[in-house]
Amino acid sequence: MNEKTVKLLEFEEILKRVARCSMSKEAAEMILAEKPAINSDAVMEMRLNVSTVFERLKSGDEEKRSSFPAIGFLLSKLIVEGTSLETDEVYAIGLFVERGEELKKFLLPGFPHIPQSLPDCFSVAKEIFRVIDRYGALRDLPEFRAIKRHIQNLTAELESSVSRYTGNEETRRMLQSAVPSQRDGRMVLAVKANYRGRFRGIVHEVSSTGQTIFIEPEEVVEKNNDILIEEQRLSAEILRVLRELTGRIREKAGELARFHEGVLKLECLRAKARYSLEIRGHFAESGAELVLREARHPLLGSKAVPIDLEMDGDTRTVIITGPNTGGKTVALKTAGLFAMMNQAGLALPAAEGTVLPIFDGVYADIGDEQSLSQSLSTFSAHMTNIAATVSVATADSLILLDELGSGTDPEEGSALAMALLDCLIEKRSRLIVTTHHGVLKNYGYTRPSVENASMEFDGKTLSPTYRIVMGIPGESRALDIAVRNGLDPAIVARARSYLDEGRSDVSTLISALKEKHRELDSAAGKARIEELRLREERRNADLKELRLRQKEAEIKAGAAANLRGLLSESRRSLENLVREIREGELSREKTLRVKEFLSDLSRTVEAEDAALDEERRLLDAERRRIQAEMETEKDTEVSAPEKKGSPLPAFGPGLEVLAGENRRRGRLIRKDRKGWIVEIGSLKMSFSETELVPLPPDGKPSKPLISAADLASPPDVQFELSLRGMRLDEALEALRKQIDAAVLSGLREFAVIHGKGEGILQKGVHDYLKRDPAVSDYYFSRPEMGGFGRTEVILKN
Repeated sequence: MNEKTVKLLEFEEILKRVARCSMSKEAAEMILAEKPAINSDAVMEMRLNVSTVFERLKSGDEEKRSSFPAIGFLLSKLIVEGTSLETDEVYAIGLFVERGEELKKFLLPGFPHIPQSLPDCFSVAKEIFRVIDRYGALRDLPEFRAIKRHIQNLTAELESSVSRYTGNEETRRMLQSAVPSQRDGRMVLAVKANYRGRFRGIVHEVSSTGQTIFIEPEEVVEKNNDILIEEQRLSAEILRVLRELTGRIREKAGELARFHEGVLKLECLRAKARYSLEIRGHFAESGAELVLREARHPLLGSKAVPIDLEMDGDTRTVIITGPNTGGKTVALKTAGLFAMMNQAGLALPAAEGTVLPIFDGVYADIGDEQSLSQSLSTFSAHMTNIAATVSVATADSLILLDELGSGTDPEEGSALAMALLDCLIEKRSRLIVTTHHGVLKNYGYTRPSVENASMEFDGKTLSPTYRIVMGIPGESRALDIAVRNGLDPAIVARARSYLDEGRSDVSTLISALKEKHRELDSAAGKARIEELRLREERRNADLKELRLRQKEAEIKAGAAANLRGLLSESRRSLENLVREIREGELSREKTLRVKEFLSDLSRTVEAEDAALDEERRLLDAERRRIQAEMETEKDTEVSAPEKKGSPLPAFGPGLEVLAGENRRRGRLIRKDRKGWIVEIGSLKMSFSETELVPLPPDGKPSKPLISAADLASPPDVQFELSLRGMRLDEALEALRKQIDAAVLSGLREFAVIHGKGEGILQKGVHDYLKRDPAVSDYYFSRPEMGGFGRTEVILKN
């Protein structure tokens, strides 16, 4: 990335804000030194890692946020043979390892995209905290205990010796203070100068006034010497323990260095994810187009006005015109800063649907860089920057040019601007330009892959709205803004008179285009409302048809239950007759009773058949009525004669029908006793009219009825099916019912929440979706919607 552009777009300020989210000074320094990546794979990996941590932070799980001490310089010291670390240095390494393990434990489980190659250094921390306590002090080890006890005994003896001076009434009056003092680590007495000869011992110091002499009595000297020797022994023992501890840590120096590097990288990811969370950002999608949705400049805070900017894959240049102070420069900086943030793995303060390509460089010429020391005028400074940009620009570069062609003669500036645009367009660079030159507005209309845009201006309030209007150039509105900023109205009126004398029709054309754009927006809004209304009507029609199918299923189920009851009763009667015949001789009376039973059974079955046929006839009539209503509604929606459906034809030879429960397509041959002979392929079969569904004249079959088993208990359809907590077989059964219900209700898209865990449920769901013929496509949700724990399912039409 261009260093000058990085500073110009204030990307360094973004890095400072990210660094403040870090709990490690070393990680913060790494963040501040970071540059946006330009390699596509590196950008994708970084963004995936940050988004994964982002989702982890959003999960609400407890996160331990403890600061990391800096230990990089200690690792360099550690590798030098013979060196010994101090107590506080060893303590810092122990804290870093312990807190690094906590961070690793919080981030890594279930996140395959974060490197899990960090070595386990918990044994180092365990060894350190065996010697040092949680407050950074040496523990009371057995090696120290005997020496400390001896020092305590010697100290007690020393205090006893001194107390003979301070506790004696005769000698106490010779002392300036009854409390012993310390000089150079040795206990002394503060003796009045005029009693100096009464005390035999070593003089350590005389007060500035000469009134007090600090004397170490002879009998105290030896005891002070003994304490000093023991303290030296203790220091030597401490040094030995630290040297041995340093040696054990040195054995793990290589693993510790890798652990240190890996933990700092994880902390950088966490800082980026936390900053992304603070700005309520969304991660941009990757694509050939450049689309900003409700983009807010991250450094403007609550003052930022969301902007929308769209450049499809074929549009390589956008020329933005409009009033001064209208937001053109902010739009340029927002686009450039978003590109850098995206390639640093950060989320963007924008809405979902934001798409950004991966650029090999971002170059900007924004603002006035006039330099007296370098003899550069405004125009010269612009040309110097642009010349450097043109020399390195490629098809993967993003170039931002503010006020192109300004600072010199308007005619020559416009010509030069168009030549520069020609050159950069030939290179296929992605280019966003702001200008006030009217000639460039026409340039945008006459060149392929170039689109005009403008910053909207409210003519009533004479103030900008900061909204970008694509496809229409804007006016500078310099006179309106001058009035708003306090310029004398008489001067502005005279300026208008000068302007009217030479005004062309460009402003009128622009105004007409803006009005047409507003009309198109209004028409598009009405069309969306009408589309929603038609969808609702179609849904209601589908519900009517569904209720009809359910009614048919209920009738079939009821008829089947009646027949089962009849069969059961008839079986009992027949068994009684058979038993009577077996028990006695066959008589004429018994024969008549059997014949009467069979006749009654035949009449009952015929009656049930007749009732069922009548129900089917009524149901068929109702179905035809609803289908006719649906065709009428369809005719009303499309309002086109060729779309109108024909009424269902009457039964007759040659009619195309769907026959039987399986709805196999066939052709009527002739009527028979039961109903109609139907030719299905090479077979000819007999069906009643209730088992036949006529096809419309266009040959397209009506929607087939479904079986009673599927509709006996209408399933509930959900827009989001949660399988968490289920076993695999339970989850797959719930998924099957969801797909069936979605097909019946016309729902074409829904989501399945299966969680991440060990991946068993995720794999089972995907295997089932892969085999189900009703599924058109499925894929993981976006990271902000659940990522790998949620799958979007699309059914076939």
